[in-house]
Amino acid sequence: MIELKTPAEIEAMRPAGRFVASVLTALQDAAAVGVNLLELDALAHKMIRDAGAESCYIDYHPSFGAMPFGKVLCTSVNDAVLHGLPHDYALRDGDLLSVDFAASVDGWVSDSALSVVVGTPDPEDLRVIETTEKALAAAIDVARTGNKLGDISATIGEVARDAGYTVNTQFGGHGVGRTMHGDPHVANDGRPGRGMKLRPGLVIAIEPWFMRETDEIYTDPDGWTLRSADGSRGAHSEHTIAITDDAPVVFTDRSAV
Repeated sequence: MIELKTPAEIEAMRPAGRFVASVLTALQDAAAVGVNLLELDALAHKMIRDAGAESCYIDYHPSFGAMPFGKVLCTSVNDAVLHGLPHDYALRDGDLLSVDFAASVDGWVSDSALSVVVGTPDPEDLRVIETTEKALAAAIDVARTGNKLGDISATIGEVARDAGYTVNTQFGGHGVGRTMHGDPHVANDGRPGRGMKLRPGLVIAIEPWFMRETDEIYTDPDGWTLRSADGSRGAHSEHTIAITDDAPVVFTDRSAV
């Protein structure tokens, strides 16, 4: 069921967005060669406790997960492209790290993700990161009242193909509100002019993710981490936004942190 938020509810969602943005900013600053993924998870956990927020991940157990997630953020490194389960791994020079984080503040959720290269970057890693960011910005720009959900999806797919990437549509964006995942599903490819009409009060997470040389994935033995089928590195960018009568509200905008 798709629920439209009132203007007052949209205002009430802003603190969650600001908090999620602040945690991702702190994680981006902390990510460095030699830092353990468990240290990043511990940092996010501390920020959750200090803010009186609630994790959306730690007890999360959807049908595709082998068990409750058990950590408070996803850390996907190199060929791990989504849902990376934090484990005892120290980041190495040149690693491509994607961090995905969602939390609830006063009962409202925001969800966001970013990708960075730790240490010496491979230009092709920077290129795939930049493409996800470009796709996200373009998708947000068309997320306006009167357009269709397919316009968002088509925009993401077009940016990916223009850069020479193929698109996996198994996982994508989603509705956000009192829970992390809800309707509608926001695919990372589609046809313009199709799907539901975008209306004021619709709150969604838009999250393009691409891999350098494939669109096929498999599940790691840990039961959660999704890896590229051929070892290609991948990147992931995400914001939670609200459709309004004017420009979309980007709750998780890190430039305001």
